[in-house]
This record gives sequence, structure tokens and C-alpha cells, in this order.
Amino acid sequence: MESEDRYIIEGLISGRESAYRQLFEQYYQRLVVFANKYLEDLDSARDVVQDLFVNLYESRLGMSIQTSLKSYLYSAVRNRCLNQVKHEQVKQKHRNLSGREANVLDPGLEDVMDAVELEAKVHEIVSSLPERCRQIYIMSRVDGKRNKEIAAELNLSIRTVETQITKALRSLKKSLFPGRK
Repeated sequence: MESEDRYIIEGLISGRESAYRQLFEQYYQRLVVFANKYLEDLDSARDVVQDLFVNLYESRLGMSIQTSLKSYLYSAVRNRCLNQVKHEQVKQKHRNLSGREANVLDPGLEDVMDAVELEAKVHEIVSSLPERCRQIYIMSRVDGKRNKEIAAELNLSIRTVETQITKALRSLKKSLFPGRK
């Protein structure tokens, strides 16, 4: 754990306002953007992140963060978003049952839930990749850059870029489809 993380966590536990302010300024916007990817509703995303910050304050005395602060916050937001999506799914099911005879969830909503869970899993796997591998994978698959562009930008050989992308894809395949070769 980085010393800045330790400083913020110790500040949170002791109730230092400056630690809360630093945490808020450093992570609030990024966490809202992250939550919005799951919820596709900016107000709900803001609510999820604000609730997280309130919860951090209320449970500060029992706080035990073993990972990096960033990982902890992103995981907490992801879990809260998934819980909210599941809650919405239950509400939709009740609406369906009260309005007509339907004992199954709306297939569209189920697909959205599956997609959100898959995206969360992919994000988790990509986040666990070694830094250079993760950087190259994101430049290729998220930013849409060609291997040649990535190689030039990072001052690497095209072969190195290809190797790193292959490693990332293998890691994703292994984690998403265990047991497959």
C-alpha cells in the first residue's frame, strides 16, 4: 500500500477532515464516471458514490482496507452499482407480475445485467494485468489504436506490442472461460 493511501486511510479513521477532502477531490469525479458506466444514469451514479463516502465516514472506526485505496473504492462502487441493478431488476419483476402474468424477468433487463457483470469481470481482469500489458491492451482495445501506433508511442517494437496484447487476451480467456484451452 502506498504511503499516500496509508495517510488518507489513517486520516479517515481518525476523522481528519483534510483526509476526507483529499479523498473526495482525488476520486469523486472518477468514481462517478465509473458508476455511470454501470447505471447509465448520472444522478444515480452520483448517489452511489456519495453513499460510499458517507459509509466510509460512518464505518471509519472499523475500517480495514487491505488493497490499494483506489482498488477498494472502485470495487466498492462496482458492487454498489451491481446491487442497484439487481434491485432494479427485482422492482421490474414486481411491476411485471402486478401488470400481467409473467413469472420470468424481462429478457432485455437480464441481458443488461449479464453485460454489466461481464464488463465488471473484464475490468477486474484488465486491472490485474501487469502495468505495461494493461496499458498496451487498453490502447489497443479501448482506444482503438493500431499496433504500429502503440509501438511508436511507447517506443517499443511491434512484436513486443503483439506479445503484450496476446498475454492480455490469454489472461482474459483463462479467467472468463476456465477449463477451456
